[in-house]
Amino acid sequence: MTSEDSFSGIHIFLATARSATFTEAAERLGLSKSAVGKAIARLEARVGASLFYRSTRRLSLSPDGEAYFTVWSAALEEIKATESNLGNRLGVPAGRLRVDLPVAFGKQVVLPVLLEMSKRFPQLQLTLTFSDQLVDLTDEGIDLAIRFGSVDSVPGLVARRLTAHRWVTCASPGYLEENGTPLTLEDVAEHRAIVGYRRGSLMPWKMSRGGQAVKFSPPPTYQFDDAEAMIEATRAGLGICQMPLCLFEKDIEARAVLPLLESFEPTPVEVHALWSKSNHLRPKIRYLVDELLKLHGHTYSP
Repeated sequence: MTSEDSFSGIHIFLATARSATFTEAAERLGLSKSAVGKAIARLEARVGASLFYRSTRRLSLSPDGEAYFTVWSAALEEIKATESNLGNRLGVPAGRLRVDLPVAFGKQVVLPVLLEMSKRFPQLQLTLTFSDQLVDLTDEGIDLAIRFGSVDSVPGLVARRLTAHRWVTCASPGYLEENGTPLTLEDVAEHRAIVGYRRGSLMPWKMSRGGQAVKFSPPPTYQFDDAEAMIEATRAGLGICQMPLCLFEKDIEARAVLPLLESFEPTPVEVHALWSKSNHLRPKIRYLVDELLKLHGHTYSP
């Protein structure tokens, strides 16, 4: 099969996928219903999968058809974005930008940057997902992801360190008034803790004892797989929680929560941007990374 063969019938497939019937697709394309049906049949034979569920009243995409449609729609958006930048020496962010973000950090810190970017560049379209789980950028079609912690070298991916944030362990004034303030890690055993829960496993706290990094397992009273929920539970006085300082910064300034166990504070957590090497020079990727570097030019220090 030649590369040209791979594109045969794609415009007919996309128009049909956006239509309710072969008749509607034929009208959009200026072809006969028979010609559209035969083109789709040839495409299905070539890819070895049924792309549509057919009934006498309506067409609908099969799971394979939905996957095929998503891939080709994204590819055409990128082609349009590239064409719009040709001849523009600097290039501007355009086309669809797919970003995956940690829930709390993404909403509090990165989302304002993306919204301002969208206002400045109306040619830009956004698809944002918020997840504290690791995702495969290639499988999920993600252009750029933000992640806390160290990043292992992955073939085909670029990892850029944006900044590092201190860890903070804290609780609300009401909780501390009622339960007392722990002064050592051993004291924490008498308290209630709010801990992260990922894929069936509890997330230990990162601590430092005698200059050595240690993992500490507090009482897992409240277990969450969502950072925003953990922050809200801490504000509500349920227990003690550990988070990157940037997520509790405003609450600490407002004294809605108070830092604890500061002598056991661990090494700051790094924040990285990850993207595919194939996306490296695209204006939308370059601009976002540049803005995040400006925003996080150094380790936060209160």
